[in-house]
Amino acid sequence: MSGNSTIIRDSFSSKFGVIAAAAGSAVGLGNIWRFPLVACQNGGGAFLILYIGFVLIIGIPVLLSEFSIGRRAQLNAFGSFRAIAPKTKWSLVGLLGIIAAFTILAFYSTVAGWTLEYFTQAVSGKFANVSDMSKNFSDFSSHPYRPLIWQLLFMILTASVVFAGIKKGIEKLTKILMPILVILIIAVVVRSVSLPGASQGLHYLFVPDWSAVTFTTVLMALGQAAFSLSIGMGALITYGSYIQKDNHLLNTSIQVAMADTGIAILSSLMVIPAVFAFTSSGLSEFSPGPGLVFEVLPNVFKSMPGGGAFSIMFFFLLAVAALTSTISVLEVVVAFFKEELKMSRGKATIIASVAIAALGVLATLSFGLLKDITLFNFTIFEMLNYLSANVLLTFGALLIVIFVGWKMGKSQFYDEISNNGTIKSGIYKIIFFIIRYIAPVAIGIIAIAAFFVDGITG
Repeated sequence: MSGNSTIIRDSFSSKFGVIAAAAGSAVGLGNIWRFPLVACQNGGGAFLILYIGFVLIIGIPVLLSEFSIGRRAQLNAFGSFRAIAPKTKWSLVGLLGIIAAFTILAFYSTVAGWTLEYFTQAVSGKFANVSDMSKNFSDFSSHPYRPLIWQLLFMILTASVVFAGIKKGIEKLTKILMPILVILIIAVVVRSVSLPGASQGLHYLFVPDWSAVTFTTVLMALGQAAFSLSIGMGALITYGSYIQKDNHLLNTSIQVAMADTGIAILSSLMVIPAVFAFTSSGLSEFSPGPGLVFEVLPNVFKSMPGGGAFSIMFFFLLAVAALTSTISVLEVVVAFFKEELKMSRGKATIIASVAIAALGVLATLSFGLLKDITLFNFTIFEMLNYLSANVLLTFGALLIVIFVGWKMGKSQFYDEISNNGTIKSGIYKIIFFIIRYIAPVAIGIIAIAAFFVDGITG
């Protein structure tokens, strides 16, 4: 099985391009509004230890699984399964990834649009004149057309990058945006940790509190470690198909995981000390999600000396984090349309973007005009979020590791990650053992628990 050799495909031109794009896919809004609070509310340093351990034991092998499928077949997520396991039903796993990507981008574009609105509010200095940040967010998110403008603009930005292709679009942009993202986060971190009272936040974040660790805490750490890396939605399979055959996939997987973990920890250093410095109740009244970044943090910036400049940096980096994620998700659908439906990249990008944006409009309006339309007590936005996080991603990831461990098998997996036997390493046996036996159990537990415990997968 040598993959698809009849179609000339675009590819990443450099190792840094691969890492920037894949890390950009993994680094999203969840790193900034979810990880810091989840870590602090579940034992601080104890959660971090569990999380990093799960990244090493589960996250990297699963990430490597997706990369190996994509590079082996050199096709989109659906085509990769069909090529590696022809005349079987395994291609439906790839289709599940396409559906997951479509669903995720529909509601994620809503939130991504909010980052642009708040960036403009920060630039205009509006926060200084807002007395109630919760009302400010509620008024905006429920407005009949303002959120739509930003959502559609973000989809246009995303589509313009994907339209340009892998080298000239995704790789070129992420090689610029990811370093900018890191620099901006570090700049805000320096300001945050230097605030009076920030030390309490640092203590809360890094000192292990093992008494706060429960079985749910372990599940949260496991879910965060697995699903913060963008597994289960076809993005890493799709990006893997653009990785050149001489790339060391294991090293690349480790570097992507390290980048994602590093930015999650930096985001915690950016958010938690500042929250402790300017709120009297610490973290008890907050929950992970939009409320933290669109209600709590604007109040923090308003109270902070020089907060105007840092609010501009923060919401710009938030928009950057969202964009590096949305382009990877859109590419999953575009690659499918392009290769399976034989469309040009331009046509595939336009059709996919319009279709996703149409569903996204319903998600955006579910905070206002369509808020009373519910299914099983979920609004349209909530249903798309729940369906993707609790069903499509979890079961997609579970089927992917089962596929690599039991269908693709040891021979093809070793052949791919060792670059046809040119890279020797004893760790490959351990990794394959994890993929075949441990990862399915771990992800299976998450998949079941996701129906009973909120927020395990994001």
